[in-house]
Amino acid sequence: MPHNRSWLIAGYVMSALGAMLFATKGVVAKLAYAHGVEVLSLLALRMLMSVPIFVAVGVVEWRHRPRHARPDRRTLAAATIVGIIGYHLSSLLDFEGLARIDAQSERLILFTYPFFVILLGRLIYRRPLAPHAVAGALISYAGIATMFGGAPTRLTDTALSGAGFVLAAAISFAFYQLFAREVIVRCGAALFTAVAMSSAGVTLLTQFALTHPVSALAVERSAWPLIVVLALFATVAPAFLMAAGTARVGAQGNAIIATLSPTVTIMLAVSLLGEPFGWPEALGTLLVLAGVRLFTLVDARRARLARAAEPVPDAP
Repeated sequence: MPHNRSWLIAGYVMSALGAMLFATKGVVAKLAYAHGVEVLSLLALRMLMSVPIFVAVGVVEWRHRPRHARPDRRTLAAATIVGIIGYHLSSLLDFEGLARIDAQSERLILFTYPFFVILLGRLIYRRPLAPHAVAGALISYAGIATMFGGAPTRLTDTALSGAGFVLAAAISFAFYQLFAREVIVRCGAALFTAVAMSSAGVTLLTQFALTHPVSALAVERSAWPLIVVLALFATVAPAFLMAAGTARVGAQGNAIIATLSPTVTIMLAVSLLGEPFGWPEALGTLLVLAGVRLFTLVDARRARLARAAEPVPDAP
């Protein structure tokens, strides 16, 4: 049934808040690294604080559903696998990259994941490669090339390896996006988020236990406020806000709102981390945002036209 205007506005507000909170992740992680927190230790602490919340939400969601509305074991297994790919593997690669490059570059490289969704859809499902997606990708990667080419300090081996890690994270997250859509429909956004994030947290904590001593979790007292912010305000809150926003405005609307994310990251990186923002950063950012914007707007318009062309059923 159609929803009123306030319902849609609430969806856009939640999506915007979620995107802005997610945008703080890179900056908070960089600040934690400055306090001597190691990559996997930071991820483990993040999950130790956030997983109990995801588990609690999942339990409440499960209990409040009638038996016939609960997803089956196959669906739950799919949500688990997708969550590990999207939130364990992708986060690990992303945070490794963050340890090597600036927060601005990380956010913009990661932000190009929709193009990998299109490319993987072509390779796996033989979906057509839309011209606007190709054009958007070329514009966005021209922006990234501008950022790195216009600032020679970014062309070190460390920075390039960091960019490679983040690019791999974008590809991993694209796999997540490609396979998550159907599972979210079967699970519901809140339950899917709870299952996916809890599964990723368990496997990440297992990886930490197998590779690090427990003493690696003993970080400086000054780092704890950053870890709390990372776990609660850059992980838990935006995950549910984005899921709730998607339920109201759809994936297309959510993707358009998400373009706020790089802008917020850049503002925080410049003001809190003292990262430079000259013409390479400005032009590179504009090109990346323009490319993604072209893709999302054209895609959203096509989706609206497709819905408008659907036949209206006769009244009973």
